[in-house]
Amino acid sequence: MAKSNGGIIGALNPTSFGKCTVTSQTSSGTLTTQPGTRTIQTLVVAGGGGGGANRGGGGGAGGYRCVEVNVCGATAYPITVGAGGAGGCSSSGPLTIASSGTNSIISTITSAGGGGGGGGQNPACIQQGRTGGSGGGAGSGTGLSGSAGNTPPVSPPQGNSGGASSPGSILGGGGGGAGAVGANATPTVGGNGGAGLANSISGSSANYAGGGGGSGEPPTSGKTAGSGGTGGGGAGTFANPGNSGTANTGGGGGSAPSAGAAGGSGIVIVKELNKASGVWNLKSQFSAIKSGTWVLPQDTFDVDYLVVAGGGGANGSQNGSDTGTGGGGAGGYRTSFPGGTKLTLTGYPGASFPVTVGAGGAGTPSCATQSTNGSDSIIGSITATGGGRSGSVGSPTSFMGFPGGSGGGSGANPPGNAGLGNTPPVSPPQGNPGGTGSTDGITGAGGGGGGGASAAGTPTPPGTYQGGPGGAGSANSISGSPVTYAGGGGGAAGRSNGTAQGSGGAGGGGTAPSGAGTVNTGGGGAGGPGWVSGPKAGGSGGSGIVIVRAPSARTFTAAPGTNTVTTLPAPAGSCKVATFTVSGTLTVS
Repeated sequence: MAKSNGGIIGALNPTSFGKCTVTSQTSSGTLTTQPGTRTIQTLVVAGGGGGGANRGGGGGAGGYRCVEVNVCGATAYPITVGAGGAGGCSSSGPLTIASSGTNSIISTITSAGGGGGGGGQNPACIQQGRTGGSGGGAGSGTGLSGSAGNTPPVSPPQGNSGGASSPGSILGGGGGGAGAVGANATPTVGGNGGAGLANSISGSSANYAGGGGGSGEPPTSGKTAGSGGTGGGGAGTFANPGNSGTANTGGGGGSAPSAGAAGGSGIVIVKELNKASGVWNLKSQFSAIKSGTWVLPQDTFDVDYLVVAGGGGANGSQNGSDTGTGGGGAGGYRTSFPGGTKLTLTGYPGASFPVTVGAGGAGTPSCATQSTNGSDSIIGSITATGGGRSGSVGSPTSFMGFPGGSGGGSGANPPGNAGLGNTPPVSPPQGNPGGTGSTDGITGAGGGGGGGASAAGTPTPPGTYQGGPGGAGSANSISGSPVTYAGGGGGAAGRSNGTAQGSGGAGGGGTAPSGAGTVNTGGGGAGGPGWVSGPKAGGSGGSGIVIVRAPSARTFTAAPGTNTVTTLPAPAGSCKVATFTVSGTLTVS
């Protein structure tokens, strides 16, 4: 009988010599793997959602994912650690709903920010809260269900739904946690935050991703606010300010009467594994080679890429307001074509690589003032960041445009700061800042344009009611013909009586008023108009796109079937081009 030779022959699974090195990343940065590392285990927790205000719901926990990932040795991997979302900041009106946390990312793994807790004010779009890794709890008053968790969906699920409010109650539901749904409120008890999950990847057990507790407002006699979920969830409270989610746990923020608390920031922990793949005797080796089942060494694939994130959504103008809002920023634009540094993918022949195509940010109707940033697009180590949402009206903080791949334009009267582009920073830059709204303080002022891939958003011209045009996008011929992507959304004019509205930037930016960014361009949404009697909605951002190109010797397969693979004619040398318009999988051989 043949005896085992005691050695590792071949590789049924990747052999990794990472020395079990553990790195805990509490802020965004870069991890360089050990030379022998081929597999990592990683815990990726996103930022928790903020707690709602005025009988609000608790913030949902940041998405929680713990998985193994194949990587390359001695390679720098960018890491994004998501921030916690801001709490609701008013005792009435649309600002009672909290903001969602932001995503945490390493390599191909993204955990979604926790959903903001709902506010205690009609209409339903404010009370229900926001979806996310775990969903925000519902604000009180009408018995609405909490918002969904595990959004976008992954397997295993990254979180759970928020809890419902109780009809006629002054108490909100608990935010969802990684290990349990948020508790529903009762007439006397605010919803407890959903429990998080324990993990010992760092070497000792710790809890992460607990939901925030729901609360109410006076009178409080005989009533109890909800507790925070284990894993950093902030407790609800009847006194301002609320209890924040614990930093670097992804816990949701607790609700409070008029100053809901922020969610806790996320964390990314990486363990570089020592992992041997099978010990083979020589007879087994010979048989496998003869039968064609012997696993070949890993290969590397150098590809050109274009990665465009989803464009930022634009805010609607408030009912009764005559001020226009800013345009959403374009999704981040990153490319190697032509002439840049290619992306290296590593895997066995026939390996599959996940591709994420970012969704456009949601525009808001006139009933709310908080639109959302676009979502990131990802392949391999390349992440393009979603475009920043626009500024609105209502309070100093809501006038501000938000940062992103390109920044959102700000509102006016008074103007807020426009959102920064190229956030987080990469080289070459992935976008530009938005434009500022009117600085004159005139009644009926307009909002600034959203930033684009090749130009900043245009500020509102002084002394006018006009909206600022969105920044121009960039043209790219990776698909075989030039197409322009990532234009900023136009800012809306304050008055509609012949006043110039901001045009969308070339590359899919929405044109004001209310125009949506074009699908699969990453264009920003256009701002909502001011002095009109009809709808004042802001436009949604356009979804992103991922395109990969390689020499003719490579074979591409793209799934699902809505994504395509084409072969370019001469003079492109019969290059293969895979185009992803929705998230899926790229198989390379």
